[in-house]
Parts: sequence; structure tokens; C-alpha cells
Amino acid sequence: MRRRVIQLGGMFTLIATTVGLGLLTAQEKQEKPATSGGQHYRAKEILGSKVSLEAEATAGTVEDIVLDENGNVDYLIVKNETNKLVTVPWDAAQFDVKKRTTVVQITPEKFKQVPTYTVEQYPAFATPTYRTEVYRYYGLTPGQERRMIRRGVVPR
Repeated sequence: MRRRVIQLGGMFTLIATTVGLGLLTAQEKQEKPATSGGQHYRAKEILGSKVSLEAEATAGTVEDIVLDENGNVDYLIVKNETNKLVTVPWDAAQFDVKKRTTVVQITPEKFKQVPTYTVEQYPAFATPTYRTEVYRYYGLTPGQERRMIRRGVVPR
């Protein structure tokens, strides 16, 4: 009789441990949302982050994010040390959300050449001329990555 109680007790321990591990695994999955290819960022993780350039030069902070007509992020708007705004293509930025920093691979001298503007007069972001001009400062071609994704060259 005593043997059966021990066996049942062992079985309950095994079941409780398995259920506990299952709950722990479910909690871990909730804390770390799955992503389907590529990195995802929340706007509040980016807005206000410090922006650095090559040679660890400070450029300012992320003030705003610009979306295109399809809801894709096109640009970051960076407020520089003179409180002017500078457009940075999304593809030119690398994020460290834990440190709340954004790094843009451009020299400080070249960054100073990028046209600035104020909140009172934003540029026409969607015009082909503006896009081409801004992307050129950062050594990029507008839509290059999106075109590659559509062609299947880069996985989504």
C-alpha cells in the first residue's frame, strides 16, 4: 500500500514540474514577442534617443519619425545642437534600444552639409528630388532595400 502512495506522489511531482515548466515557457514567449525576419522597434524606443555619427560625434536626438503613404518608415528627424531639424533615411540608422542610441555612419563634416529646416517649414519628403538628394548625403539610393525585398534578393 505504501508503495502505491510513493508512486502516486512521484507522479504528481512529475506532473507539477511539467506544468510549471510549461507555464514558465509560456511566460518567456510572452515577454519576448516573435518577429518574422528583421528587427522591430517601437516608436517610444527610438524617439528621444541620442544620435551619434562616425568617430562617436554627437549629432542630436531623434525628434520624429516619418512614414510613407503605405505606412513604411522612411526617415528619422533629428534635432541637432542648434535646434534645427535634419532628415536621416531610416536605412542609414542603426539602433541600440537598450542604450537609447542611434548611430548614423556619416562623418560629422558631411552631416553638417545635410540641409536643415525648422518645425515651421518641413520639406516635401515624398518628392523624388528631395529623396534622392537626402539619400545621397548618406551614400544610399532611395528604396534600394525595398526593391531588393520585392525582387526576392533580400528576405523579408
